[in-house]
Amino acid sequence: MKIICQKSDLLNSVNIVLKAVPGRSTMPILECIVIEAKQERIKLTANDMELGIETYVKGTIEALGAVAINAKVFSEIIRKLPDSDITISTDEHDMASITCEKSKFTIAGKSSEEFPFLPQIEKSTGITLSQFTLRELIRQTVFSISDNESNKIMTGELFEINDGVLRVVSLDGHRISIRKIELREVYEPVKVIVPGKTLLEISKILSGEISDEVNLFFTEKQILFEFGETIVLSRLIEGEYYRIDQMLSGDYETKVTANKKELLNCIDRATLLIKESEKKPIIVGVTENTMELKINSSIGSMNEELDITKEGKDILIGFNPKFLIDALRAIDDEEVTMYMTNPKAPCFMKDKAETYIYLILPVNFNAAAY
Repeated sequence: MKIICQKSDLLNSVNIVLKAVPGRSTMPILECIVIEAKQERIKLTANDMELGIETYVKGTIEALGAVAINAKVFSEIIRKLPDSDITISTDEHDMASITCEKSKFTIAGKSSEEFPFLPQIEKSTGITLSQFTLRELIRQTVFSISDNESNKIMTGELFEINDGVLRVVSLDGHRISIRKIELREVYEPVKVIVPGKTLLEISKILSGEISDEVNLFFTEKQILFEFGETIVLSRLIEGEYYRIDQMLSGDYETKVTANKKELLNCIDRATLLIKESEKKPIIVGVTENTMELKINSSIGSMNEELDITKEGKDILIGFNPKFLIDALRAIDDEEVTMYMTNPKAPCFMKDKAETYIYLILPVNFNAAAY
């Protein structure tokens, strides 16, 4: 094999597939990127058996072939070479030569025949979104997945399609994030759980442009993302997702509307007084047209008042400030509306059309300490 690529093109493609290379593996071949020069195209592939990525890179093919090269070593070499054309060639023993201007590296490769390439997926059930929309859906929900591997369902997000509406749901036992969007057409019903890791990596690769599209295809056990010169194939999480509709009560005793930016900035300031080791709540006191926010920690205390519009009863309720911040940062509206029932019941943030719903469980606190 012999190929010539511009450094910037090659490095961009290497960075894409690196997201599917495991840090460590009992199968050394999985720690490799496969470079293939076939059918007049240069393809890079990585696969950790849960997530697989293929992408094409622009370049010139002078000799066909394929080789597997250690991803970490290869990516570092490419990153540190001059901004010029890079030539990669292999011999019959899979030794790879990487040449750029006056630099030449020779590293041992492996036969690509050992590598588990991505299977062909039947593209019968799928939807099309703009890359911007998918990236926003991920940004607005992925923060409330759980990182506790003992509960696999919570480490993923529910993608549910019904009557031309896509609903994306995540939860971690303390909060729920829901986003809904209208699709361009009506698709077959779909209900799958996509790993959070996959979505985080996808969001880093997507261009985020409204004019660029991404196709999502679903099978019983896998999801395929297809966009530009790249495809990402991921296993789905098996199991039944939680029946969250039962948790989404429309009842409330207190309704508060506040300026989102002011509320976010206030909570953000309050967190300056919280050590990571301390799990101090922020106390929200709602009275007529005023919301008072208080924090009391070993570093010090703070209280601040915000002007609000209130309907219903006064309330004193405590929250994990990080959960409020995560939800507020995901909301793009100028104003945010919060619905509360009592100090032990969930708080909801949602818009009128319920295109987003954020449910946050309150925390217990000692009122006397505040």
